[in-house]
Amino acid sequence: MTNNKKKDDIMKLDLYKLLEIAEDVTPKQIKKAYRAKALKCHPDKNPDNPKAAETFHQLSQALEILSDVGARAAYDHVLRARRAAKERTQQLDAKRRKVKEDLEAREQAADQIEKKQAKTNLKHEIERLRDEGSRILEEEQRYMREQMKKEESTLIHNDQPKEPARLKLKWRSLKEDENNGGYNEDMLKKMFSKYCNVNGLILSKKKGSAIIELADAKAAELAKSVELGLPSNQLRISWLSGKPNTAPPSELPKHFSDPPGGMGGA
Repeated sequence: MTNNKKKDDIMKLDLYKLLEIAEDVTPKQIKKAYRAKALKCHPDKNPDNPKAAETFHQLSQALEILSDVGARAAYDHVLRARRAAKERTQQLDAKRRKVKEDLEAREQAADQIEKKQAKTNLKHEIERLRDEGSRILEEEQRYMREQMKKEESTLIHNDQPKEPARLKLKWRSLKEDENNGGYNEDMLKKMFSKYCNVNGLILSKKKGSAIIELADAKAAELAKSVELGLPSNQLRISWLSGKPNTAPPSELPKHFSDPPGGMGGA
């Protein structure tokens, strides 16, 4: 068995199960469990067992990781993330998986700072152990990069709202302002199309107000959180309907004339 194959195998192991211990045990209990297991599978005691040396090596790596506070914390994070990702993946059907992938591309800008910090903290822990001569942690570093990508690809709400995702947009505009505060239909559609497809937009008969319908509720939530509009005349955005995980709000205001069949075409 090559070194790469051994590293791949240890990445797939549950080190707590390997040592037959609970995940909240103390360092003293970890050492005790290691000694008991190591004595049973030591290669010198099992000359006829070709797997004895491999098992003994895995036990030594498990002891190395779980006995170090920083390494154990990093490994526990990997283990929890791996389990969570597996559970979420099992719950996603093909359609939701496609929605998840599309949505993650749009959410990446919003959570990039947090993810980058998490990766940096973990990278420091992995590099520290590598400097101390821990070969297994070098493989864990590579695995963690892959795991973080998997975690990013699973951030999605399973429950999608049934009501259309509609936002109310407001800005400053005087009645006599022919430019309507600098906003028009084409500008607003282009401004919000970077989040997802725009199903339709209605400018209010009263200046300084509009309703926009977006194709994706989660993307609409992101737009509500980060979109500011024109620097000189910023937007104030609120939900009208379709807010994720909430009951649909009230009907459209009377001064909006919604054409038959829903919002006007994008």
